[in-house]
Amino acid sequence: MTKLDRRILKTQESLKKAVIELMAEKPFDEITIQDIADRANVNRGTIYLHYQDKYDLLDKLIETYFNELGEMEKWACEMDWIDALVPYFEYFEKNYLFFSTMLASKDAKGAPSSFRTRLLASFMEGFKGEIDRESGRNADLSEDVMLQYAGTAYVGIIEWWIRNGMPYPPQVMAKQVGTLLERTL
Repeated sequence: MTKLDRRILKTQESLKKAVIELMAEKPFDEITIQDIADRANVNRGTIYLHYQDKYDLLDKLIETYFNELGEMEKWACEMDWIDALVPYFEYFEKNYLFFSTMLASKDAKGAPSSFRTRLLASFMEGFKGEIDRESGRNADLSEDVMLQYAGTAYVGIIEWWIRNGMPYPPQVMAKQVGTLLERTL
């Protein structure tokens, strides 16, 4: 695997940061390539060296976050709920601007509506192997209903937490949400 030039990585990070900042200020549809270039302090042409257009840039940005969440999911499955959720809430906290823009904006500010749907599907997929079938407590419950319930609750609590300025630290959120998910699944 070839190593990317640090200058390229720095430029791409600058462009991604610029898009997130701009989306926090105005609807995505109103953001121009020139706006992104100005915010990132690069020429318009530089953007086109890396991305086809602003939609490609946004898609790549979103993909980066989903890849990072996917990596976390690989090892989180081996832990109990509370310990597994601490890194997730720390991740949401660390990337507050992105998630507040993409997930918790009151009017969505032009952010693709598919982001929340995709995040929900990702969490539901991750919860599939977590349903307790051995104890019998979920014997009469449909897996589809349980996954929809738990996934929607999880995404909803993340939205609430972000929208309300993260009133509790990640460890507290992980403990409370972990306890609730453990009861549910």
